[in-house]
Amino acid sequence: MATIEREGGDRTMDDDGRGFGSRPEGCAAPLGPGPADPLPYEGVWRFTAPAVDASVPQARHAVRDLLLRQGAPVSDDLAQGLLLIVSELVTNAVKHAAVLSPTIAVELAVGAEWLRLSVEDNHPYRPTALETDHGRTGGRGLLLVREITHEAGGVCEVDHTASGGKVIWVTLPLKPARFP
Repeated sequence: MATIEREGGDRTMDDDGRGFGSRPEGCAAPLGPGPADPLPYEGVWRFTAPAVDASVPQARHAVRDLLLRQGAPVSDDLAQGLLLIVSELVTNAVKHAAVLSPTIAVELAVGAEWLRLSVEDNHPYRPTALETDHGRTGGRGLLLVREITHEAGGVCEVDHTASGGKVIWVTLPLKPARFP
């Protein structure tokens, strides 16, 4: 069973998810001054789950439900792409890292104009996106993640963690919410 926690108990983004220091690399600068208070959908949530097959749909449903519950301004196309990204990244962690990483972590950070999804495990191998090979039935998940991310105008990276594992993250732009 996955555990879900909101980091810090309240909104936890530096500068409420606005400003140059807190916006993930690759996101456009704000169009104007943001509201003084954080928007209702802003925050950072972390999901932890065992590295087993059942965690794939659990993580996907948790991300979907969180975005709906928070009222994040995510278009249907972006939501479908994001959920496919969650499925691919969690599946990769379950299939390839479970031996060294019995637990995986999924983190979703939502700012005023962007969202960032990351999947972390304790396996040191950094995957690379494979080219299309029509003779193979698998092995192209990261390529698909990068294509979806690029098409949405986002960024996808793989980094090492301090514990020697890795984190794969994507940052996707949101359409700014309009409030009266």
